[in-house]
Amino acid sequence: MDGETLTWIFLIGGIILMALEAALPSGMALILGFSGLLVGVLRFLGLLTDPTTATLAWFLTSVVLTVGALPFIKKYFGGEATYKFADEDFEAMDQIVDVVEDINDLTNEGRIRFQGISWQARTIDGDVPAGSRVRIKYRDNTTWIVEPVDSIEPPTQQQKLKE
Repeated sequence: MDGETLTWIFLIGGIILMALEAALPSGMALILGFSGLLVGVLRFLGLLTDPTTATLAWFLTSVVLTVGALPFIKKYFGGEATYKFADEDFEAMDQIVDVVEDINDLTNEGRIRFQGISWQARTIDGDVPAGSRVRIKYRDNTTWIVEPVDSIEPPTQQQKLKE
């Protein structure tokens, strides 16, 4: 391969990599393309004549630009990232849910519907019939520990009037 072909490979390859940054935004294609374009210009000006030296110059320029410019690019042109610590047990506490299968205190069997899914449940005190509402207290492995809502909520105004 003659020197002029290698120069055009660096120039065109650099332009293609820089254009590729629009399709694959990460900053790396831009850095590799810019260093290829720089080496191509240096070869065009006759400052880098040896193909091995040109390849080594492209590699070193890419490393220096990556170390130096990538933090800047990520800071000003990077996407937004948010993190949320999700504690599902904490978020489930005190949620009121429906009982879909009788919860029996003796056999520790029963099911509730929470977030559209049927879960195994145990009760803190007494039996809870299906169709009742319970409050989630905590989770023991995959079983929700619940307590009946009626026993912990004060009577409403309408209930007081009926009595």
